[in-house]
Amino acid sequence: MIGCGMSEIIVTVEKLSKRYLVGHQIVRDYQYTMLRDVISREVRTFARKTTDFLRGRQIIQGDEIEEFWALDDVSFDLGRGEVLGIVGNNGAGKSTLLKILSRVTEPDRGRAVLRGRVASLLEVGTGFHPELTGRENIFLNGAILGMKKTEIRRKFDEIVAFSEMERFLDTPVKHYSSGMYVRLAFAVAAHLEPEILVVDEILAVGDAAFQEKCLGKLNSVAHSDGRTILFVSHNMAAVQQLCSRAILLRGGRIVGDGKASEIVNLYMSRGISNGTSLRDRKDRITTGDARIVEFKLCDERGVQIDSVSLGDTLRLVMSVEFHRPVINGVFGVLVHSMAGDPILNLRSSHEGIVIDRSEGRLTVEVVVKEIGLYPGGYTLSPYVSDEVRRIYIDCVHHLSRLWILPARGKYVSLRLNSSLGKYFVPSSWRMVEFACQDSGPADKATANTADGI
Repeated sequence: MIGCGMSEIIVTVEKLSKRYLVGHQIVRDYQYTMLRDVISREVRTFARKTTDFLRGRQIIQGDEIEEFWALDDVSFDLGRGEVLGIVGNNGAGKSTLLKILSRVTEPDRGRAVLRGRVASLLEVGTGFHPELTGRENIFLNGAILGMKKTEIRRKFDEIVAFSEMERFLDTPVKHYSSGMYVRLAFAVAAHLEPEILVVDEILAVGDAAFQEKCLGKLNSVAHSDGRTILFVSHNMAAVQQLCSRAILLRGGRIVGDGKASEIVNLYMSRGISNGTSLRDRKDRITTGDARIVEFKLCDERGVQIDSVSLGDTLRLVMSVEFHRPVINGVFGVLVHSMAGDPILNLRSSHEGIVIDRSEGRLTVEVVVKEIGLYPGGYTLSPYVSDEVRRIYIDCVHHLSRLWILPARGKYVSLRLNSSLGKYFVPSSWRMVEFACQDSGPADKATANTADGI
């Protein structure tokens, strides 16, 4: 565990553990069940629930009960003014950790010590009353979040200006759209003045412009006001932009603690792998004529990466084994947003590289210079296709994830292809290595390329 490096420790978490009981319904592997078995099972379940009720324990639905440790022996320290990102897959224990720190739930083992006033943004808008106006809900929600009436009055104009909801301030919030509701709710929560701020996925709501505004506000709170922030998000670009340090949770345990960029790369590299080599993966579209056996994301120096800054150079390296001759083979990479929207199609035929006949192994590389995709997450799908028949010879959908980070100390223009309405990304393909199974000159594959490669 990496120390916070601060002179004053404001958050101490020691061996924190939280257990939940999960009920399961027994699924029979045969069609019919004897009536006496059904009656016996229901009697046992009723007796267990009655005992739990009389002893004041949680009543669990289901025939079988399983122990589930949402957190298991979690420990770390956090200094004043430090911003900690908490990342991990769904079910890793992130929200459970924040709920314990916010005193929403109690741990089963361990302790958490927070030295200072705590404000939590776990569910934006909790406490809003639909029949009250936006103006009235500002005072109600502020009071629920721990603000005094004089403090709310002092910050009222600032809250309204941030939410951009002045026109609808005297309208009952039941008439608000979901976006308007979120704007007002976050505006109230963002103007608290705690020593410790706990934030859980608040950037997952609202439009893109509002999310950017929220991130800017959190950035200002962290670095200008010197408050301590615990920030949970699946937006890795936001984690790297806002946080100086991060921890990675997996199965309720801390498996990584360090610089935000290092932990994000660790999380992304583990998230991509499913324990199966690319050669053996079954989730692919293929004719069997060729097989993608390697696909790497590298920086300009050839170092394998999972993220790249806006405006930097990205190298994609793909190795393909051809089992039978392929006519008019084209190599490519599909780029999708995390929502599944198609963004970009990089094809070797755009550079004139088309394989007329090939057996053996071939490695190709596409260099994307000054990458101009908006910061955020993307998935990459390498493929080999038949240019004439317009079919995939081999394609592995959403094989790798790529995070585009904000530009480092420079402005980058994002260019659009006016004819396609898509991103224009300058790129160049080239052959890196070619190996033929049959060394006879008559059987060697040839490549027609625009630049004579």
